[in-house]
Formats: sequence, structure tokens, C-alpha cells
Amino acid sequence: MAGPDVERNGSTTHPYAEKTLPDFDPPKKPKRNKYAIAIAILASMTSILLGYDIGVMSGAAKFIKGQFNLTDVQIELLSGTINIYSLVGSAMAGRTSDWIGRRYTIVVAGVIFFFGAILMGFATNYAFLMVGRFVAGVGVGYALMIAPVYTAEVSPASVRGFLTSFPEVFINTGLLFGYVSNYAFSKIPAHLGWRFMLGIGAIPSIFMALGVLAMPESPRWLVMQGRLGDAKRVLDRTSDSREEAQLRLLAIKEAAGIPEDCNDDIVQVNKKSHGEGVWRELFLHPTPAVRHILVCGIGIHFFQQASGIDAVVLYSPRIFEKAGIKSSNDQLLATIAVGLAKTSFILVATFLLDKVGRRPLILSSVGGMIVSLLTLALALLAIDHSSKKLSWAIGLSIFSVLAFVGSFSIGLGPIAWVYSSEIFPLRLRAQGTSIGVAVNRLISGTISTSFLSLYHAITISGAFFLFSGIATVSFIFFFTCFPETQGRNLEDVEMLFGHFIKWRSVLKDQKRKKTDNTSENDGQIQLGTRI
Repeated sequence: MAGPDVERNGSTTHPYAEKTLPDFDPPKKPKRNKYAIAIAILASMTSILLGYDIGVMSGAAKFIKGQFNLTDVQIELLSGTINIYSLVGSAMAGRTSDWIGRRYTIVVAGVIFFFGAILMGFATNYAFLMVGRFVAGVGVGYALMIAPVYTAEVSPASVRGFLTSFPEVFINTGLLFGYVSNYAFSKIPAHLGWRFMLGIGAIPSIFMALGVLAMPESPRWLVMQGRLGDAKRVLDRTSDSREEAQLRLLAIKEAAGIPEDCNDDIVQVNKKSHGEGVWRELFLHPTPAVRHILVCGIGIHFFQQASGIDAVVLYSPRIFEKAGIKSSNDQLLATIAVGLAKTSFILVATFLLDKVGRRPLILSSVGGMIVSLLTLALALLAIDHSSKKLSWAIGLSIFSVLAFVGSFSIGLGPIAWVYSSEIFPLRLRAQGTSIGVAVNRLISGTISTSFLSLYHAITISGAFFLFSGIATVSFIFFFTCFPETQGRNLEDVEMLFGHFIKWRSVLKDQKRKKTDNTSENDGQIQLGTRI
């Protein structure tokens, strides 16, 4: 018959030893790392540039059209081409951040956008305005790529979804500021109002560049440069515990090809740590895992924009006008409601990402988008085919727009940035993410520069029926191909990929092996600790 348990240090304990009240207390939740949250907020503020630009242009376009006598096609190009111009910035940002670091790439984004906003504010004609849009677009591309990458790389796994969703939070915050700016500056003379609307966008970029002074460099970029001592100090400050910091450093060293026993402050690294050879690994000779990751990284950004979010956000005054709201003042107020809905729901999403997971949120989000797009299309169809004012259809149209942006913001909006920034392996992360952002901007630019022409060709209700069809395809894609990444270290995520629709069986095998290993170890410990 077995006697009392013997601990490793030789002392004995009785299995029925008296327990005290603290033994029954529930385990305390680890405190969230306030330093990591603070620097994630600073980095994510770069995304406010895109949100402000989209929001402010939706209202400024009407005043610019009147002053320069522009056509609808010219307005489409003016409003939407900034997304195409940002392709240049996002394509350059990956290599730039591998070369000079994530931190200083944020400064580059702020400086470029600052000059773009100034040029737009002082534009004297359409061509001058387009030059300013190009410069601002390059800055936006830099900002959109670097914010989620930096945030993902400094965040502990326990709150990575929460922190990496901040760029989308600030896109929505910028959007709301843009709508409010439209309403505020619409009260002054029109030829000055739109200049203030566009030019004031230079202010956030100044604060953004100054904020970098308080931010550390990404620990993963530091390891890629062989600066282990600096990386260790950053990880100690951005991890939930010293043990987690050590584990993160070991995982990053392994991903960077640095021996585990190498603990020098400065080590020699191969030249691939500066970004060379990445395109070959991504496109020419990808492993099955990298191929799956690339499809998911590009696919989520494609569907985020192809489902029509920019058409709704950028042209919401036009949509409300078609729905029957004729007053410009009422249109701008309704647009502010859109901004409030987007911002409110994205704040909800930030707290659910690490609790609920990526898959449940994105599937619920896309399901809500499909229903609201169909409802909006049907309401607009009824208005088009009626000779009198339909109050119920106007109300339903407004509700559907708010439901659509709310559904988008609670899932697909933030998760596109979260997911694409955490699935790429360390050596491919910056440039892999930049590809996803480039696709995002290309589709966004295509939608925003063609929406007015599209709804003239197939009616506005037909356009939203089309978007609902695209959203339905995206639901199938996400359901079949997207593994759950919640709670995993960035260096462990790659093992989930490589099997496309069979990833569930692979995940079950991994869980079964882990359970078997745990049971085996428990059995060995039990045998070794009995007398």
C-alpha cells in the first residue's frame, strides 16, 4: 500500500493534509502589461491617417467638385486613388522596415503623410490636389503596413489579438474625426472649408512621429540584426513575466537561426536577416505551410475590401441621398452616425478577440454583413421603384448601413490586420504582410474609384447585391481555410498551416499528441515520487 507522497526535496506530505482558505482561492488572472499596451497604442496611431483621409474626403468632395467644376469620374479618382497610391508605400514599407527597423519606419510614414496633407490643403487646381493625394497615399501605405507588424511583434501572446486590433480602432477613430471635421468646417466659406478639412490631417502625423521617441524597437527585428541584449531588455518590459520573456527570446532565436546557447549581447547573423531572399521563399519556392499562409494573408485582405466597406464609408452621403435624405446637413449628420457605429463596434471587438477567438468573430461578422447588405439592397430597390417617399425604406436603409459597418467592425475589419500580421514566419513577416496590405489597397482603390460608375451601370441596389454575393464567398473561404491562432506564440503559429481544408485534423493530432505526452510525463513523475 502506498505511503505518503514524497516531494523532490525529500520532505513528505500527507495526501489528506489540512488545506487553508487561500488554497481554495481561484487563480488570479495575470495583469495586462501596461507598457506593451501603451506602445501598441502609439504605434497604432499611424492608422488614424487613413481613417481621417477617407472620412474627410467623403464630405470634402462635394465642396471640391463645386469649386473646380469636376465630373463624377474625377471625384471617383480623387477619392479612391489614394488607396492605389498607398500600394507604393505598402510595397516599400516591408523592405524599409527590415532595413532601418520597425520604429523608424513609423517616422517615415508620418513625415510623408505630413507633406501630403500640406500639399492638399494648399492645392490651387485638380492636378495639384492629385499630387498631394499621391504623397499622402504613400504615407498611408507605410502606416498601414508597419502598425500591425510592430504591434504583433511587441505584444505578449495573451493579449496579442487585443493589441493588434488597435490599428483598426484608430482607422475608425480617424474616420469619425474626418466626419466631424466635415460637419464643423462646412459652416465656413466653401473655398476655405475643404482646405481646412484636408490640411488639418497633418497634425496627427506630427504627434505620431514624436511618439516614436517613447517606443522601443521591435524585439524580433533586434534579434534579426543580432542584437540579443537589446531584444532581451525589450522582451522583459513587454512580457507578462520573466519566464515568458525567456521563452519568447528562445523561440525568436530559433526562428532567426541563432543557437539556443548563444547569449552574447551582439551576435553575427546571416544577410537574410535584412530581408534578402524573402520573395523567393514567398513566391518561387514556398513550402506548403508558407503557400497556405500566403493564400490566407492575401485572401483576408482581398475580401475585407471586396465586400464593399469603402464604398459605404466613402460614399455614405451619396447612399443617404439615394435613400431619400436630400439635405446636405442631414447627410453629414447621418454620416457621423456611421462613424460612431464603426468606432463603437471596433472597441467591442478589441475585448473579444483574445476571449472568443478569431474564427467565431470573423464568421459572425461576415454573416451579419451578408444580411445587412441584402437588406440595404432590397430597401434601395424599393425606393428606386416607388414614385412616392417610403419612410420605412429610408429608415431601413439607414439601419442597414449602420448594421453593415457594425458587423464589419466587430470582426472582418480588425481581424484582417491581426491575422495577417501574426501568421507569417519571422523571416517573412514584414514583406509578407506588406503583400497583404498592397492587395488591400489595390482592391480598396478599385472599389472606391469605380463605385459611382458601377451603380450608374447596374443601379445602386444592384451594386449592393453584388457586394453581398462577394461576402457570401468570403464566408465559405474563411470557414474552410482559416485555422484559429488565438493564444499561440507567433513562432508556433506556422505549424497550423500547410493543409488548407484539412487543418482541423492536423490540429486534433497535435492536441492528442500533447495530451499523450502530458499523461506520459505525469505517469513518470508519479512513479518517481512514490516510495
